[in-house]
Amino acid sequence: MLAPSAVMSPPPLNLPKGQMTRAAILDAALELASRNGLEGLSIGMVAERMHMSKSGVFAHFGSREELQICVIREYHRRFRAEVFEPALQQPRGLPRLRHLFESWVARVSLERISGCIYISGAVEFDDRPGAVRDALEGMVRDWQSALERSIAQSVQEGHLAAATDAQQLLFEVHGLILALHHDAKFLRMPGAVDRALHAFTRLIERHAALPKSRRSTGSSS
Repeated sequence: MLAPSAVMSPPPLNLPKGQMTRAAILDAALELASRNGLEGLSIGMVAERMHMSKSGVFAHFGSREELQICVIREYHRRFRAEVFEPALQQPRGLPRLRHLFESWVARVSLERISGCIYISGAVEFDDRPGAVRDALEGMVRDWQSALERSIAQSVQEGHLAAATDAQQLLFEVHGLILALHHDAKFLRMPGAVDRALHAFTRLIERHAALPKSRRSTGSSS
């Protein structure tokens, strides 16, 4: 779900020439995969995009499968940098959880032009065991674990009710993103982002812990 400007960010200028070439190839491969899917990615397509020979691209990645795995890892690295790492600057608990979701929504809204490798990859590789599926599943589970930890911390901080099922809430939050991606990208429905944010607010309100005054009153009755 990367916007073209995000996908085509140039490689760092302080890398050795060989690493710069590899980074540029990976950048082009990521853009192609975001538009055409991981299965639509080939050594030849990347070579054509880079104005290189197939053997030149092959020398950096060794196989189409390795190129696909590297694309997944690079997508995940950028996802963490744009969504997860900035949220860590927020206070533990609900402020961090809310920042994670809002950053995720912002990313979806930008990626309507291309596509989300997490989502498209899940469709392509859900029933296809192998190294590419394993890499993709590992990245998705890593992100979901981070989100679940944030939910659990929201409970620990007293922002969400003690009875909150973190896995259930994770499922529901992830469902909002899938619905947003479907309505915003596939149906091109206006207002989908606002609806997703509103739905998240309602979801959090349903799981919110009672104010201390109300908890005290309830325990004494």
